[in-house]
Amino acid sequence: MKKKKRRLRKGVIPTFFMLLLIILSLAFKIYQSHQRMLNATYINPFIRDGEIREWNLVLVNNNHPIKEDYSYSLKEMDNGQKVDSRIYKELNKMFKDANKDGISIAVTSGHREKEYQEMLMNNKINDYIYEGYNKNEAIRLAKKWVMDPGCSEHEIGLGLDINCEDTSIYDNADTWNWLLNNAYKYGFIKRYPSDKVAITGVRNEPWHYRYVGIDAAKKMYEENLCLEEYLQKRFYNLQSSVIISTVSTD
Repeated sequence: MKKKKRRLRKGVIPTFFMLLLIILSLAFKIYQSHQRMLNATYINPFIRDGEIREWNLVLVNNNHPIKEDYSYSLKEMDNGQKVDSRIYKELNKMFKDANKDGISIAVTSGHREKEYQEMLMNNKINDYIYEGYNKNEAIRLAKKWVMDPGCSEHEIGLGLDINCEDTSIYDNADTWNWLLNNAYKYGFIKRYPSDKVAITGVRNEPWHYRYVGIDAAKKMYEENLCLEEYLQKRFYNLQSSVIISTVSTD
């Protein structure tokens, strides 16, 4: 009898593992099916061909150039600078509220044509060449301050340089500090923070703000996220593709 019991136990072990493998296999297939369903119902309405479809969250950088079919309309500010017409209302409200707090601010650089962006890039490259850098090194350094033509948020009117309206009276530091603590309430985020250089590839720019919408700006402010991180978290957390490209800052 004892020998029969031993044989029975030996036969049960492989059967148990076989059943376990079958159960795990079925569970994995169910998981894959569930992921496909989530992708179909959650991601597809917002992403087309790997690009964000919400205009206020469109990603524009040196790795994500502006699409040729991207469309927008511009509205002119009092000082002649132009911005995407869809952000004018919130931008104007932000300026009025800043004035109430004793902060006088203005858009010092709004929408730019591609040709103007190209001129800025060439000027920056030439500045570094004048300082003694070779051309390749000058280009590399220039890209830390200026986006490639066709890759700047200024070219779609969503990226803005905001500074003190009159530096003879006010200090830019006060303006930037106010923006840092309040801009998110109106849908704007500091686009290139000092602690996100490895992700954005751009040096700290306290004057450059980007409209992303009030809900997204609040989330990014509360969780200390740059735009790339926010998009990664919101749209790609269910997919294997990654939109963040780590850039060397040497």
